[in-house]
Amino acid sequence: MANKFEEIFGTAAALAKGMSVTFKEMMQPTVTDLYPDAPPNFEERFRGVHVLQRDVNGMEKCVACFLCAAACPSNCIYIEAAENSEQTRISGGERYAKVYNIDYNRCIFCGYCVEACPTDAITHGHGFEAASYNTSTLVKRKEDMLVAVPAGAKPPVIEEAHPAAH
Repeated sequence: MANKFEEIFGTAAALAKGMSVTFKEMMQPTVTDLYPDAPPNFEERFRGVHVLQRDVNGMEKCVACFLCAAACPSNCIYIEAAENSEQTRISGGERYAKVYNIDYNRCIFCGYCVEACPTDAITHGHGFEAASYNTSTLVKRKEDMLVAVPAGAKPPVIEEAHPAAH
């Protein structure tokens, strides 16, 4: 019979403890973001949509080393590399990413791509409005993710090779 009383007392104590937490939270002021009227406040470590960075000269930091694609557990990064030439310098390395796509249908925002990048070319931004009813719009291309050229830097000029007219 003593065992029953201990069980009832233990259950009542657990209920009282749970209700005390509930009542304590009810007395606290409600914290509400005013989104979409005001921008939300994110923590510094928030992992939003990816951003491809540029260096201080305006050149792309990505050297198409494929380490981000290799580190990605969901295989959502697709890269095609191209060679830099003397006339056309896109990045500081020998190569640059001609195509850089991330499929957000598959991305799990784990951050492995950011950690694997030796040049800090890819980072997580604070963009969070990536939802879409059309899955084809969730494949972001290099042009969508590339940060703007910094003020005072000359953007790289891409000269297409035209056949010489004789």
